Amino acid sequence: MNPPGNGAFPAVPPGGAPARPLPGPAFGSITTKYSGPPRPARRQNAPALIAVAHGSRDPRSAATMRAVVELIAAQRPDLDVRLAFLDLSTPSVDQVVDAVAADGHTHAIVVPLLLGSAFHARVDLPGLLDEARSRHPRLCLTQADVLGPDPHLIFALRDRVLEALRGDASPFHPGMARRLGIAVAAVGSSSPAANARTGDVARLLTALTGWDTEICFATTDPTLDKAFTRLRARGAERILVAPWFLAPGLLTDRLRDSLPGVTHAETIGAHPLLAEVALDRYTTAALPLELSA
Repeated sequence: MNPPGNGAFPAVPPGGAPARPLPGPAFGSITTKYSGPPRPARRQNAPALIAVAHGSRDPRSAATMRAVVELIAAQRPDLDVRLAFLDLSTPSVDQVVDAVAADGHTHAIVVPLLLGSAFHARVDLPGLLDEARSRHPRLCLTQADVLGPDPHLIFALRDRVLEALRGDASPFHPGMARRLGIAVAAVGSSSPAANARTGDVARLLTALTGWDTEICFATTDPTLDKAFTRLRARGAERILVAPWFLAPGLLTDRLRDSLPGVTHAETIGAHPLLAEVALDRYTTAALPLELSA
């Protein structure tokens, strides 16, 4: 797979499926099918995969992340795949690590299901893993990289936009593609540098599709209404919101409420390419362990 955020898009998506035509002016298929190898038996010595999600009081968020982890497990049935949450949802990281140790694992790869490398990935999760290592000195815990603005996730974001366009009651045809504006809406951070990195998502979506895009945030500037105004000023006749979120929740609802009547795509959710990016992070982190075994 390509490294995160390098702007290079593969001709053939992971899993060997035929390349999907890029949209604009004619939209390609939005169906992504996984056609991987026959399912092997679970490998006894393979590191467990602990997928760690943010957690939310909104039950839709936890349900979505469970569906993501089920998809990961379906793509790699040879692995012991488990889901943990950093906060507000269960099971917790401590609970899952304790269970993995109790089941006899000596290695576990912790994959943060996070789109950015912010406080949770840089401080919270490493602190939890340090505490877990003191409880389980015979369990090797390796933290993998976050998902980040991986090009494969830009494909997934594109698919969600196309699904929204196909399902919208308003008439739309391929010839209107150049007059389409996409407001890519993310969480937002107190760090301007982090927000600038998130802005790469909108630029990568433009590079992939040719659509006019603007980045906006749910918690800071620029807001959705400002992105809407900028897109209108550049000639967009139809604007759609593309949430750069893994799962629905309070913030995606806030975005919907801020501009009623505007079409919103679904969050990335249990998209096959999200599962493949998570597995890529696992494989990259596990490789040094396998080489030293």
